[in-house]
Amino acid sequence: MDIRKGDKVRVLQGDERDAEGEVQRVLRAKWGKGRRAGERKPAGDRVVIHGINLVKKHQRRTGNVNTQFGIIKREAPIHLSNVALVCPRCGKATRVGHRVHTDGSRSRVCKKCGEVMDA
Repeated sequence: MDIRKGDKVRVLQGDERDAEGEVQRVLRAKWGKGRRAGERKPAGDRVVIHGINLVKKHQRRTGNVNTQFGIIKREAPIHLSNVALVCPRCGKATRVGHRVHTDGSRSRVCKKCGEVMDA
């Protein structure tokens, strides 16, 4: 997976199109078990971006004193196909390539300018 926690991404599709933000969480798809062993859920690969795709959640009051209740705004996940990584050098939304170094380590590379994205 080319997008990681802490990356800056741009939304490509939807109501929040062209908005940029930092990835808070990456939610991976699970592999099926039992009858569906080896199958992958296609809707599972999603990211949560800070301040993007805010939804209202109606939260009930619970016995715990520290929980919020009422109508709460929170970030909802967006599918990976609807976001693109933003290159730190050129500032454009780009696809990601991989470069293997002589010591065997791999790094992510911007497809537009060729800059290495990993430190």
